[in-house]
Amino acid sequence: MATQVAIISGRDRHTLTKWFGDLPIGLIAEHGAWLRPPNEEWSLIHTLRSEWQQEMQPVMELYVGRTAGSYIEQKDFSLAWHFRRADPELGLVRARELMSHLTFLASNTDLQVVEGDKVVEVRNAGIHKGAAALRWISLYQPDYILALGNDHTDEDMFRAVPSDAYTIKVGISPRSEARHHVPRINDARRLLQRLLAPAN
Repeated sequence: MATQVAIISGRDRHTLTKWFGDLPIGLIAEHGAWLRPPNEEWSLIHTLRSEWQQEMQPVMELYVGRTAGSYIEQKDFSLAWHFRRADPELGLVRARELMSHLTFLASNTDLQVVEGDKVVEVRNAGIHKGAAALRWISLYQPDYILALGNDHTDEDMFRAVPSDAYTIKVGISPRSEARHHVPRINDARRLLQRLLAPAN
């Protein structure tokens, strides 16, 4: 039986193409804004706007100036402030401040402010990994679904997939919509290797 693999990422399509473009797998960029089936070209899933970035980017730049090691990632339809390289305590404090600031600016708009793993992101509302997963499922109608992720943004995917899907959270988390979990990335790799092993 054929297996389809898709990577749903918050990264931009150019980065995903660089990292995984030679593989015969599906790629979904910016949490579901762009989709590339195996061996095909990228297509825009939704008509989105990006002019709001002109208002939000200067705010993020203020926090880059106040937080050494942080930086902005500008994508086609979203903006992300990364603080993985910043001092951990300072990064968390600045992330909370930025979340509050951006949420105020995004109120009464069609924008959404989300917090991921060491990142604060602004994107168009309704664009998330759950909607992207459902779009992929509708294209291929799979008999078996395994959804695996380690980020807060993966919770949308866990919620959206059918109830008989195998959902796996990677990492220790007090709350997750996933039905199963493995503590470390290496555990997830071993699980996938076991699934690939031929049956005796």
